[in-house]
Amino acid sequence: MNVANRVAVVTGAGSGIGRALAHALAQRNCHLFLVDINPRGLNHTMEQVRRYGVRVAGQPLDVADAAAVRALPAAVLTAYGRVDLLINNAGIASGGTFEQLSETDFDRIIDVNFGAVVQLTRQFLPHLHQRDDARLVYLSSLYGLIAPPEQTAYSASKFAVRGFANALRHELAGSTVGVTVVHPGGIATNIARHARMPKGATEAEVRQKLAAHEKMLRMAPERAADIIVKGIESNKARILVGNDARFIAWLERLLPVSYWTVLQKLM
Repeated sequence: MNVANRVAVVTGAGSGIGRALAHALAQRNCHLFLVDINPRGLNHTMEQVRRYGVRVAGQPLDVADAAAVRALPAAVLTAYGRVDLLINNAGIASGGTFEQLSETDFDRIIDVNFGAVVQLTRQFLPHLHQRDDARLVYLSSLYGLIAPPEQTAYSASKFAVRGFANALRHELAGSTVGVTVVHPGGIATNIARHARMPKGATEAEVRQKLAAHEKMLRMAPERAADIIVKGIESNKARILVGNDARFIAWLERLLPVSYWTVLQKLM
């Protein structure tokens, strides 16, 4: 897919991988419609990518707000008259065991990470079908390949994204709409710092968990975004971002039940 002069919608564009994706696309002369729940972060991204000379529009939006998502395609079409690429990047994380995580927090993670992906796809797919070459991109996770303890909500949501994307790819085979699922490894973003922590966790416990998690976040978002966009340009069905993601994918296939025992020893 040649992204030059295409129109891409990127969710979660106010920081991290989403912001880096906006830069990577704009550098390739792709026009952008950006959304994020954080207006300040979104505006900062929009100001940054305008320097590449592409058209940039956007709006603050909670992707779990079904009414707002239903209205989003109209806003994109008003700005550009078309849409070629939808990148479902927005997501939130959690910490704590299933029994520690509140029902509200668990449901919120599922709603943002998976429910919103389904709703966005439902709303944009009819418009993507009208294009000669279009693509749906879904950011799953390393935890859409494996399921560590204390990640029940997050891992469930990312496995759901993976399954949804793979089934949809088979359904859309032969159409002009391609489907790509992305599994980033340890990317140096703030998702861990913004993760929902279980009630009752002490400040020391939170700091310890953050420190352990952030040791695994090594790749710069800009590098990850470049890998993802190159994968989109190559029409890849699956993109593994980083050596850690490639190793995990291999290990899970080799030891689908006992991989966690091996990973604990390595860590």
